[in-house]
Amino acid sequence: MSDPVALCAERLAAGDPDRFAAVMACPVSDRPALFALYAANLAIAQAPWASAEPLVAEMRLQWWIDALEALAAQGRPVPQEIGPALQALPEAALRGLITVAEARRVDCHGEAFADAARLWDYLDATSGALAAAAGACLGAGSEAALHAHGTAAGLANWLIALPELTARGRLTLAGATPDTLALLALDGAARLLAAQAALRTAPAAARLAALSGWQAAAVLHRAAGAPERIAAGALRGSEFSRRLGLLRARLAV
Repeated sequence: MSDPVALCAERLAAGDPDRFAAVMACPVSDRPALFALYAANLAIAQAPWASAEPLVAEMRLQWWIDALEALAAQGRPVPQEIGPALQALPEAALRGLITVAEARRVDCHGEAFADAARLWDYLDATSGALAAAAGACLGAGSEAALHAHGTAAGLANWLIALPELTARGRLTLAGATPDTLALLALDGAARLLAAQAALRTAPAAARLAALSGWQAAAVLHRAAGAPERIAAGALRGSEFSRRLGLLRARLAV
């Protein structure tokens, strides 16, 4: 593993341990590209939170958009420590990261989503686009089911993060109640189930790329069945159950 890739892995392990675990469940040959992709996604996700000033936050995001565009269009290296690792990513994956960064302009301002449809649009352009980019890294091609799986998994991650988002007053859902969140989780679980069914006939590379959503089904079912767990920050299972869930997901590929 080259140094830039090792740095990507180190940052991912510290900042997004669940995706790190998913990458480690993949074949060794697939890991460098996924480490690079997810480390870049982590940096993009953190950029809007690095400043309380929306304009400064947008400038940070724009830096990533411009750098990724230059790499995708001209092959110009990204002037960042993890930049060398990104040069091995296919153009489709880089375009996916640009889509994610553009969508995260919403994070800079932090207003509540007006309704569930707006939230789903955001998740489609962030988590869904990232899942599709992971598929591109693994040679899965354009798989609508993978994108849909990533979007539904994004809802699970948003529900996990909701207590912190609420405390910060950012990216919540306007008018949300435990009952409406339970219905939203049910919708997410149905979408996830449909995507999983479609992925069974997709290339194995697409199913590998979907491993990053290995906790989503359990989280969504907990949220739907006991929505009070959302505000309590109690949607994650035990360490044992999470490890078992990842093992089962890997064996199903």
